[in-house]
Amino acid sequence: MSNENTSIHDFEIKLICEYYSLLERQGPGSPEVTKKALSFVDKLTEHSKIADLGCGTGGQTMVLAQNAPGTVTGLDLFPKFIDLFNQNAQKLNLQDRVTGMVGSMDKLPFQQESLDLIWSEGAIYNIGFETGLKTWKPFLKKGGYVAVSEASWFTNERPEEIDAFWQDAYPGIDTIPGNMQKMQDSGYIPIASFILPEDCWIDHFYKPQVRAEKIFLNKNAGNKTAIDFIANQKHETELYYKYKKFYGYAFYIGKKI
Repeated sequence: MSNENTSIHDFEIKLICEYYSLLERQGPGSPEVTKKALSFVDKLTEHSKIADLGCGTGGQTMVLAQNAPGTVTGLDLFPKFIDLFNQNAQKLNLQDRVTGMVGSMDKLPFQQESLDLIWSEGAIYNIGFETGLKTWKPFLKKGGYVAVSEASWFTNERPEEIDAFWQDAYPGIDTIPGNMQKMQDSGYIPIASFILPEDCWIDHFYKPQVRAEKIFLNKNAGNKTAIDFIANQKHETELYYKYKKFYGYAFYIGKKI
C-alpha cells in the first residue's frame, strides 16, 4: 500500500496511541488559540460544567481550565491518554477542577442539559462535524456553547493531490461557510469562526514530532507498521507545507438556541 492512500486509521491503534502520547498536543493548536476561542464564550461561572471531548492528554484542556471558571471533564477513548491527562492536571494543581475519564464522544456520560460548554479541539472528525454537533446538543443547557476546531478547506477549488488526500483521510471535510451553515442547521447560533494560524501546525504540532519520531522509531526498531506510520506522518507534513494556503484548521463557536 503506498503512502498516498494510507490513512492514519489503517495503523494499529496501540502504536498511534503510543506515538501521540509523546506529544503535548495530539493535533494543531496553541494556548493562544484556545484562549481566543474561549473569548467568544460568555456567562461562565464557578458553577459551570465544561466537557472537553476527545481531550487526548489534555494540552488544551489545562489551558481551558486555567482561563475559565467551573469544572472541566476531559473525555477520551484511550486509557493511556487519560492517565497522562490526570497526571498533567495533578502537576498543575488543577485536580480539584479537572478530571479525565475514559469514554466515547458518541455516547456521552453526562445528564441531558447539564453542560455549559462543550469543547473539542481537532477531534470532532472522529464522528463527523455535523453528527458531533447534533449528538452533543441535547447535553448542553439552553444558551450553552459548543467550541470545536476542525480541518477545513479555505477555498472552493484546490489541487488534485491535496483533494484526493483529504477525500481519503476525511471525506467530511468542508469549507468554513459550509461548516457554519451546518452549525446553524444543527440548532446553534453561529457565534464565530476563525482560521488557526500556521504556527499551530508548525511550532506546536510538527516541530515537536521530530523528537517524538526518534523516540518512537528507536522503541519500535524493525517494526514495519511503525516505520510506515512515521512515513505516513512525514508525507502528511510535506503536504501541509506544500498546500497550506488551501486548507488548515478553523475554530467554530456556536450557542445552543
